Amino acid sequence: MRPLHNGKAVLIALALATVLTGAGSCDVSTSPGEAQPASGAPAGNGGGGGNNAGGGAAALDALSVATAGSMSGYSREKFTHWISQGNGCDTRDVVLKRDGKNVKATADCKITAGSWHSPYDDKDTTNPQDLDIDHMVPLAAAWRSGAAKWTDEQRKDFANDLTRPQLFAVSLQSNRAKGDQDPSTWKPPSHAYWCTYAQNWITVKTYYKLTVTQAEKTALSDMLATCK
Repeated sequence: MRPLHNGKAVLIALALATVLTGAGSCDVSTSPGEAQPASGAPAGNGGGGGNNAGGGAAALDALSVATAGSMSGYSREKFTHWISQGNGCDTRDVVLKRDGKNVKATADCKITAGSWHSPYDDKDTTNPQDLDIDHMVPLAAAWRSGAAKWTDEQRKDFANDLTRPQLFAVSLQSNRAKGDQDPSTWKPPSHAYWCTYAQNWITVKTYYKLTVTQAEKTALSDMLATCK
């Protein structure tokens, strides 16, 4: 009878091995939202801005610190915008629709009416001509921190990015006061917006693997300190 018992033990062991092997073969997939561009290049455009997830102190510390690069060779034309987004709308039109309320447009997507709040300076307007579309990280600032090495196609994607918190409808005055400055030399007049502004800036720079200067990092850290 001893061999019979051994045979049963072997069968039981084989069954257990089969179960364990099956359990270990489950695929673990990574959420697409967790993927980062391998070379700092855009991964394509999509709808909805203002996602500042991960734009906190840990993300700021993870950014590479470097001196600002040269502006040699820079021109806004190397960041083609605004591009067509379909249905007669370009990127500017899409941002105006997204950031406004009760927005009205013609059949060819010309924005004619609506109401907008500029978060940088807490100004309200019902005239779309009173608004600029601001690049959170300005084109020239991106150039100085890594975009000079990108292709024109990559720079076009950056300039029209509707997925990251990179494009915002803001007042003409605030956008033009900001120019191409980073937070070490310009911050939104609305102190209450500093936390969100810093988070958005860090999110964009993290995604595109752009560097920050030491002064920029210090300013961003100070702005994050206002988060509640």
